[in-house]
Order: sequence, then structure tokens, then C-alpha cells
Amino acid sequence: MAVEVKELLEAGVHFGHLTRKWDPNMAPYVYMERNGIHIINLYKTAAKIDEAGAALAKIAASGRKILFVATKKQAKDIVAEKAGEINMPYITERWPGGMLTNFVTIRKAVKKMASIDRMKKDGTFMTLSKKERLQVDRLRAKLEKNLGSITDMTRLPGALFVVDIKREHIAIKEAQKLNIPIFAMVDTNSDPRQVDYVIPANDDASKSIDKILTHVTSAISEGLAERKAEKEAAASSKEEAPKAPKAKKAPAKKAVAEEEE
Repeated sequence: MAVEVKELLEAGVHFGHLTRKWDPNMAPYVYMERNGIHIINLYKTAAKIDEAGAALAKIAASGRKILFVATKKQAKDIVAEKAGEINMPYITERWPGGMLTNFVTIRKAVKKMASIDRMKKDGTFMTLSKKERLQVDRLRAKLEKNLGSITDMTRLPGALFVVDIKREHIAIKEAQKLNIPIFAMVDTNSDPRQVDYVIPANDDASKSIDKILTHVTSAISEGLAERKAEKEAAASSKEEAPKAPKAKKAPAKKAVAEEEE
């Protein structure tokens, strides 16, 4: 869906940080200064949302996952809700160090969660002592809190979407090391050079975060719909394709003896 500058304005996307806290590399995205606060150029924000949305839709259409990262209070619930709606993984608690660079270990922790669940289903859990059951339950709860949203992420994500790159600097560094594309809401106090797809925006207000995430997840949803349609079309064309008739065997040629005169 097209991004209207008016709706971004109403959501307060244009409010940057105090001018003394700004990062000079954000200069191209700053429209003006008002009462000691930088105002973000919303026409550039709208264009960048469209650009990022198109790229994210392509990644989603290719079947890769997009990992959302936002551990700040204002963004946690919004990201969990929006990413959950499109079935994408997200981290809203503390970023687990090595989440990307040591992905094998993270997958082991996720498998541990699954093994505990199996223990509870097959009755093995009840054979443990009361103390052991309590310890296992605590471990399961801790793993669920930190990794519950990434249980379906069996391989490294195709991209990262970050809210507040200063706060999530560890996630940014890990993604950079692995050349994973980074999409992010970048406020005036951050360095946009760390990000592949910059969306200049107020990353502190919940209304602003909600507005940007709505557009981003909508674009991803379109990519997922495109992938689903392609799969269905391929499946139906396979079913409708007529079976090639079996080639008939050529009759054996009879040897004709020629008489010499």
C-alpha cells in the first residue's frame, strides 16, 4: 500500500532527537530544526518505506525468514504482534549473544525446548523427582521467553528488521559479519551507514513504530501471498499437464535376402 506523508505526520514519525545528540550522517534525512529538536523529512521516509518494502517482499517471496529485533519497551509488544501476524520470527527480550554468529548453539537450545515438550507428552517428565521437574520447568520457561518466537527458524534469516540500531548494536554487528541485509528504523541520533535499508523515523514513540511496522509487514505479507500463489499455480499446472503417450515400439525389420543374378 502507498505511504501517505500525512499519516506519517499524524503518527509523529517526523520527531527526531535533540539537535545536540544527532549523528551528522543523518543530515540527508533531516528537514529542519525546531525548538532544539531535529525534524525528519517525511517525503524521504515515505520513499524509503517503499524501497524497503519492495526488497522485503522479494525476500519473503523467496521463502526466507525475516527476523524482527526490538527489545525496547515501546516496541516489544508492537513487534511481537505484527511479526506474529505474518508468522515471522522476532526477538523482543534480551538479544542472545551469538544468535546469528553461533546459530548452531541457538538451534540446540531450541531442540532442548522440544525435547522437554516430548518428555511431558510421553510421561517421562513425571518419572523425575519433584526438584528435577521444577528445574526443567524453569529451564523451559527461560528458553520460551528468550527463544520462543524463533522455534520455526531452522536456518539463518534472509534479513533483519531492527527498531533502534543503537540499542540493538550487537545484533547489527552479527548481521554485518554474516552479510545479512539489515533493514531498520533509524532515528537522528544513529549512524545510517550501518544499515542496508534505512527508514528515517522516530524510533521512540509507539505510534511511530506501529505505523512503520504496519507498512513493512504489509509488504512482507504481499510477498508471502505471491509465493503462495506461485506454488498453487505450479501445483495445478502439474496436475493438469497431460501425460505424454508412451512411444510405440518400432516393428522389427525383416531381413530381406537379395538374390544375386
